[in-house]
Amino acid sequence: MSKTTISLSTIEDVKNFVSAVTMCEYDVDLISGRYAIDAKSIMGIFSLDLSKPIALEAHTDDASKFFAEIKQYIIA
Repeated sequence: MSKTTISLSTIEDVKNFVSAVTMCEYDVDLISGRYAIDAKSIMGIFSLDLSKPIALEAHTDDASKFFAEIKQYIIA
């Protein structure tokens, strides 16, 4: 599993992020506080507090290509 922290500050960011995640063949979760949601769910993402950083977990051994695609959202 690969982990990072992201920030999605605009509606356009969320749309572009979901488009990138949808191309993944593996599961990607977003964790904010005690909530964990499927990163492929645009409605799930909008249920999170987007004003705070969000933890991302990609359930794969090599997420480097995916992380390169979403590099503009990665903050840590």
